[in-house]
Amino acid sequence: MTDKKAGKTGGAKGPEELRRQIERTRGELGDTVEELAGKADVKGRAVARAADLKDKAGAMTVQLRSSAAQAGHAVQERATRAGHVVQDKAAHAGHVVQDRAAQAGHTVQDRATRTGHTVQDRATHAGHAVEHNVPRPVRTVVQACLRHPRPVLIAGAAVGAVVAAGVLRRRRHGHH
Repeated sequence: MTDKKAGKTGGAKGPEELRRQIERTRGELGDTVEELAGKADVKGRAVARAADLKDKAGAMTVQLRSSAAQAGHAVQERATRAGHVVQDKAAHAGHVVQDRAAQAGHTVQDRATRTGHTVQDRATHAGHAVEHNVPRPVRTVVQACLRHPRPVLIAGAAVGAVVAAGVLRRRRHGHH
């Protein structure tokens, strides 16, 4: 090797030049030996590769955890939005049912009020007719009943009970 180099450079031009060439060759040989030793150190390379893979695995773990957390947050947000939509729809449906029930209640109340007024008007009309068309002694009794309706209601209930008992008795004995 030295001969080739010496041939290329034209040989050493003195002892000082020769020493420099020897030092340079020693440095190159040292680098080459070090490189060969590194390649031959299988255990050292395996440890270095394992450390490198461990670092990459750690970085990947951090990245996967971050991605999982982001996915979890996204799912949670979607579930929350879906819950709000369902809640809003349920509230709306509840309001619709409540409004319809209120409307139905008002309709029933209006009909009952109208029916009550109709019955009251007819009763008043009948009362006036009775008052003007019946003989005086009957009219006095009717006016007394109007002033004190409780005894009349009690008497009417008693008469109704007697009539109902008679009807039931006839039905049991086969008299229709």
